[in-house]
Order: sequence, then structure tokens, then C-alpha cells
Amino acid sequence: MSLIDALNWRYATKKMNGQAVQQDKVDQILEAARLAPTSSGLQPYELIVITNPELKQTLLPHSSNQSQIVDCSHLLVFAAWDNYTEERINKVFARMHKERGTPPESTADYQKMLVNSYVPRTAEINFQHAARQAYIGLGVALAEAALLKVDSTPMEGFDNAKYDEILGLTERGLKSVAIMPLGHRDEAGDWLVNLKKVRQPKSEFIIEFK
Repeated sequence: MSLIDALNWRYATKKMNGQAVQQDKVDQILEAARLAPTSSGLQPYELIVITNPELKQTLLPHSSNQSQIVDCSHLLVFAAWDNYTEERINKVFARMHKERGTPPESTADYQKMLVNSYVPRTAEINFQHAARQAYIGLGVALAEAALLKVDSTPMEGFDNAKYDEILGLTERGLKSVAIMPLGHRDEAGDWLVNLKKVRQPKSEFIIEFK
């Protein structure tokens, strides 16, 4: 199945049937998110995977009581760095040089430029930048799930602060930005399953300069 076919197949699943998703497919979706591009390769977010039924039930009232939270197989939480720090940036470059076998001085100027550009900014500006990187990972994960015929729903309708508290994200220097239940559609119970996908026509969506 091509990516276009997969995107035509997928939809924001409103009702899941509770059936487990094969672990190898979940692993591929997680790996796709891990490999997603980010600004300067900093990868300023982490991915929390929740399968515990009691924890999902605890999160339900803080998720607008959307049933996918408890009916999904795996609940993914995309959590961005709460700030850029010199330590975090340096850690990324240290890992890069270790894995590539390159000398630290080869990127010293660029690394210093990032530290001098990011660190003085407010925590909120840096968090918003990191959150945008997390959304790239979310999009890639959604596409990979569709290719594997795993249903998913990108969601923002949840109480970020409560999620951060319950999952202990604040202590890790993270803030939740989006969630993504993985599962299988309930064909009989989902009102959206058979409705036509509607998007802007190309003539209105695409602006070309020739």
C-alpha cells in the first residue's frame, strides 16, 4: 500500500474495539517517530507508551472522557522538553560524536551557536519550539500507523497539566503536547468510519509560483 492509499484509508478513529495491536507493528510506529527529523537533530521530546489499564482509566477524565483513551491498545504521549539548556544540547552533540566517531571540534562552532541562540531565550519560547518538533514525530507516527493499517487518532483535547502530574513529566523536564491512541476501529460503533474523507481541493490548498 502506498502512503497516499494509507492516508486515504486512515481517519481519526472515534471508537476503538479494545483489540491489541501486534507488538512488532507498535515497535515500527515508535521507531518511525524516533527517526523523524527535528531542528538541528536535537530531538527535543520523548515518547511515553502506556498500556496499563488502570493508568489509562486514571487519565480518562483528564482526556475529555474520550473513549479511545481506555479502548486503545497503546496510548502514546508526545512530551517536549520544557526548555533548551546547555547541558541538553551538549549531550546531543556528545552522543553524535560518539556514534559517528568524529572529533568534537568538528561541530564546535555550530554547537556554540545553538547554545548562544537557544539558552538565553525564555523557557516558554523554547518549549513552543520543542513542541513543534514533537508534532513532526506525531505526523510521522500517524503515517507509519496508517501504512501498517493500525488505527490512530491525534489528540489535543486533554489536560496537559494533569497528564504531566500523573505521569511525572515535570520532574523529567517534560511537558505533554499531544497524545495518540493506537488500536483497531470499532466498525459498528464508530459514527465516522464510513463517512467520506473531506479535504480542501488542490486548487485551494496548493499555491504555486512558476
